[in-house]
Amino acid sequence: MASTFFAPSEYSDGDLSIRAYRPGDGAALQRATLASYEHLRPWMPWATNDYSIEQAEAVCRRAHANYLLNDDFTLSIWLGGELAGGSGFHLREGPLASRNAQIGMWISAAYAGQGLGSRALAALLAWGFSDWPWERLTWHCDTRNVASARVAEKNGLTREGTLRADRFGVDGQRRDTHIYAILRDEWLQRQGA
Repeated sequence: MASTFFAPSEYSDGDLSIRAYRPGDGAALQRATLASYEHLRPWMPWATNDYSIEQAEAVCRRAHANYLLNDDFTLSIWLGGELAGGSGFHLREGPLASRNAQIGMWISAAYAGQGLGSRALAALLAWGFSDWPWERLTWHCDTRNVASARVAEKNGLTREGTLRADRFGVDGQRRDTHIYAILRDEWLQRQGA
């Protein structure tokens, strides 16, 4: 892959917008995180109940810098102008040239259980397989996070396996991880069906 790849910065579908974090997004990230702390705490180790605006702004600026450098592609999910969650095309399975990315996602408590996760993943797949070079996209989730697994399955990802006791959960105990994936060709076939 050419070293001159310029990552697309935004995808919109009606009132849903998925974009790279920008300097100045810290206040919105802090509000969404604090309002969602109890909802996020079982799954997201980065969620704390004392997250400051300065910490959130630093996260947004680092994410923005990494995005521009093609080191990682952390994304924010906006609904009607309000930060509703976060996602990304993460390079955890190899460099950009491998054309593989892992999609991660969190949805704020205010929007949980309303189908936003499924809608956002559908948008990420459409964007990822059209404007990005991805050939394979994966989704990892704690086996106890039934809602996360359901989002992957609703969007046609195949569960390829389960890693047993592969990492520590937020509670400090070993946990299992489901791995889901979808290939560009599979996604294109489903669009034509």
